Amino acid sequence: MNTAQFTPAGTLTAEDLGTIHLIGVGGVGMSGLARLFLTRGIRVSGSELREWPSLAGMRALGGTIHMSHEASNLDGVDTVVYSSAIPQDHLEMVEARRRGLRVLHRSEALAAAMTGRRTVAVAGTHGKTTTTSMVTMVLQQAGQDPSFVIGGEISEVGSGAHHGTGEYFVVEADESDRSFLIYRPYVSIITNVEADHLNTYGDLATLEAAFAEFARLTDPDGFIITCADDPGGRRLAETLRAEGRRVHTYGEAADADLRLTDIASSARGVRYLAGIDGRSLGEFRLPVPGRHMGLNSASAVLTAYLLGLPLDAAEGALAAFPGVRRRFERKGVADDVLVYDEYAYHPTSMTLALQTLREVAGDGRLIVVFQPYRLYRTRDLQAEIAESLAIADEVVLLEVFGPGELRQPGEGSAALIEAVSLPAERKVFVDSWEAAPAEVARRARPGDVVVTMGAPPISLMGDQLLDALSARTADPATPAGTTPGGDAGGSTTIGGTVPGVGGAGVGGAGGAAPDGAAPAAG
Repeated sequence: MNTAQFTPAGTLTAEDLGTIHLIGVGGVGMSGLARLFLTRGIRVSGSELREWPSLAGMRALGGTIHMSHEASNLDGVDTVVYSSAIPQDHLEMVEARRRGLRVLHRSEALAAAMTGRRTVAVAGTHGKTTTTSMVTMVLQQAGQDPSFVIGGEISEVGSGAHHGTGEYFVVEADESDRSFLIYRPYVSIITNVEADHLNTYGDLATLEAAFAEFARLTDPDGFIITCADDPGGRRLAETLRAEGRRVHTYGEAADADLRLTDIASSARGVRYLAGIDGRSLGEFRLPVPGRHMGLNSASAVLTAYLLGLPLDAAEGALAAFPGVRRRFERKGVADDVLVYDEYAYHPTSMTLALQTLREVAGDGRLIVVFQPYRLYRTRDLQAEIAESLAIADEVVLLEVFGPGELRQPGEGSAALIEAVSLPAERKVFVDSWEAAPAEVARRARPGDVVVTMGAPPISLMGDQLLDALSARTADPATPAGTTPGGDAGGSTTIGGTVPGVGGAGVGGAGGAAPDGAAPAAG
């Protein structure tokens, strides 16, 4: 993607866009953008192929949702917005150009909404959504009423976007397609920099150069935050400081500006002490477990400190942080088996999530139901992904979700499952969506923890797992750890579809993932 052709932040305002139509409006990122515009009083329509949960909220705010892709959907529209998941030959894209309408990438429309605000942009290979949510809640607790667009929904809040009255605009900045290079942040937070999206960048050096370019777009009166514990973040900080830029770091490293000590994580949450320039800032706690969660939260504490906001606001916001949907989200318990859902699909985030779930499992076993996201990532990082999966006691593997990708011989989950260093009886590749819940019900025992992990569609499976586990107790003749009804069956391979969606794929754009329009879109 050539972002040099995009309209940078500050050139347009949201009001300049007139009536806006979003293609594939049900995706997390696109629905958040639609919600932002609607709450700002702008007329919005969108097209979809599936009734995603976010659509009801958009209709309630006055949005018009078309459950088909048609040229007539663009009647009365001034601006058409698309994501990187939408092909250029999509019929609504073709019609928009034929009519001479303004056509903007999602990032351009979001940049227009930022005009006139001080933007806090959160980038990085991992932790963007969680960190963006934490920064947003800290600013809210400090009475700032920020606008925000997040690539996920803050649990119990039920929204990934809001038009606020305050001066700050918090946004998750996506590096996957280089679109973060059109933003002009006041504060740039870069959580970490690791090899990913190499289909876009080719190698780690080019990816790191893009993060450096993003950081250089930061307002000279603002500042840049990176993680001192992350090698990529440390290299970035050194480069930028050598250029005379204002960079602040956080982490457990002895030379971190905001230093974390005494980090303790358990199933009840994580706590740590924070200090800066030799001065204690006190103790901070989160009700969600994981040392990496503590590290993410430290960037929010540092942001509040540097903006001159009261740190008791940061302490209170983090203590009440409810988590983010699809990030260590508890789905429920059935037949004494605890089911979680987790978005992780890169090996580093997978490892952190599975290590944390091990803490939660205690004496129980950990079973992961994993759907890899994108063939190129699964191929290039196969050894690392397999190593992460081996943390679990048992693995149920679905086929790679890679809409629009062509699978070559030897690629995909059949090869990945062979690379997982677990005994054959503790790992299985299932070639159909329908087979997975029955397979989990056969394997899970009371006291176990099961997590659905990976590509966006897998989030739809949690309720099916709970139903399959509950069915074991409904039939007294079926003890826990066996499959109700015998044969798991099923033969529908799902490389880019899920049941009930058919050939349209799982997104509103005829093959786009539900998160395909999200800031962190694979």
